Amino acid sequence: MKPRLDRQLAMPCLASQNDIMNNPLMMMNLLAAVYWFDEGLQEALRNAGWETVTRAQSLLFANIAVGEHRAIRLAENLGVSRQAISQMLRDLHDRGLVVVRDDPDDGRARIVNFSPASESLRNAARDALEALERQLEARIGGKDYRSLRAALLKNWGDPPRVQIQLAAPSQPSTGRPGDSGR
Repeated sequence: MKPRLDRQLAMPCLASQNDIMNNPLMMMNLLAAVYWFDEGLQEALRNAGWETVTRAQSLLFANIAVGEHRAIRLAENLGVSRQAISQMLRDLHDRGLVVVRDDPDDGRARIVNFSPASESLRNAARDALEALERQLEARIGGKDYRSLRAALLKNWGDPPRVQIQLAAPSQPSTGRPGDSGR
């Protein structure tokens, strides 16, 4: 079973006592924080009358906003197939939110940008995210908020290549009496 994230505590809630992810790893907390922001953003936009987008579409918009425009890189960043990103882009294009064009430097690639018609939605999203940041600061305190922001803004460098030692896989039991699988 997969652990579910308790977004209020930003800690994994174990689905099983044997779950190897049984402590509050930072990655799980960062993921819960992304969910917190995205759910707050989606609710704010919905309450303001905007048509909802999926979490994947929201993350696609975030990638475009930080400068990623190649469709294949968007698919890689979101962990989806080329077919899935094509469908997502088609849906967003049909809604008038993105423009997709051929890459002039690589005829096989596609470039994705926000459409001019998406400007008011992007402005509403920015306003919502700024309000969420103010709410976060009020909840965790100014000092912790500024420390969190400063740590996230630092250049972490490329992901390191870490070495881990894997435990040997357990041997399956043959089903014979006295066979424990080893």
